[in-house]
Amino acid sequence: MGETISEAIGADHHSIDIYYDNIKNAVDDAAKVRWRNQLTWTLARHAISEELTLYPAMEKHLGDIGVQLTKTDKEQHLGVKNYLYQVQDMSPTDPKFWPLLDDLMGVLHHHIEHEANEDMPRLEKLLPRAESEALARDFQRTKLIAPTRSHPDAPTQVHLETLAGLLAAPLDYVRNMVRDFPTDSDQSEADERIQSRKEDRPNNAAESIKAR
Repeated sequence: MGETISEAIGADHHSIDIYYDNIKNAVDDAAKVRWRNQLTWTLARHAISEELTLYPAMEKHLGDIGVQLTKTDKEQHLGVKNYLYQVQDMSPTDPKFWPLLDDLMGVLHHHIEHEANEDMPRLEKLLPRAESEALARDFQRTKLIAPTRSHPDAPTQVHLETLAGLLAAPLDYVRNMVRDFPTDSDQSEADERIQSRKEDRPNNAAESIKAR
């Protein structure tokens, strides 16, 4: 059985929290930069993929309520993108780094609560499990072509955002070639913590869905 859209999005949320913890707990500045880069890479792709897959599905299935919910979501995303844009190249030694990073996570968690308590339960209630799994696959595939850095000035209309993403993503990938990321062993350890977190703290929306 594949993952639902709630599970796919929840897994990303868990990952971002772990990467944030790793930035805070890193023993040196180089390690902080590596986890900063990993958080940026994950969060930037996550936000764009939601806007290109999840939000159109909400508008389609939830009608006017879905339109209003996605309007709120996009406004929240803009706040996330603005903070991410400021920290994604900032040195952890900069005195502004930690306050901005904490502000980023505060805005992000406010958005996560909105999704978990409003968006996902409403959407999952209407989607057959097979359709939810198909949407999750679309979400994961879209991340493969999404920009990997924050571009808060990019359009949020689906067709324009798709075009902007296709143009920005190659440049982002080139930039990433000269950026340091966590080693395979460090990432494997993080993945184990993410899996443990998923098991201990399942997505709220998933808990509200009746067995299908």
